[in-house]
Amino acid sequence: QLQLVESGGGLVQPGESLRLSCVASGFNLSRYAIGWFRQAPGSAREGVSCLSRSDGNTYYTSSVKGRFTLTTADATNTVYLQLNSLKPEDTGVYYCAAAGLFRLCTPPGFTSWGQGTQVTVSS
Repeated sequence: QLQLVESGGGLVQPGESLRLSCVASGFNLSRYAIGWFRQAPGSAREGVSCLSRSDGNTYYTSSVKGRFTLTTADATNTVYLQLNSLKPEDTGVYYCAAAGLFRLCTPPGFTSWGQGTQVTVSS
């Protein structure tokens, strides 16, 4: 059974950092494209960062470039998202997802999803 479990969310002040983790079980994460998505209240789920396994490229949405970093630890079947210089607009539920074939960093292309972890940035 394919499963993804996120952790690491929390309540932080603007400018602070968090590291989100996503542990996979039931499949080898190194063979799948990986995405981090977020959903703010009242908004659609959006792609934050995605890793293409075919060419090794990592995509970041423009609002997080230079602040967020996606990394992988294939030996432990884990993917991370480092969130630095957090802003109130980064608030939302963050999900990790896996796709067998990567095309775009958008939700429809990803077939396996975690349950999400809440990130709240507020002073």
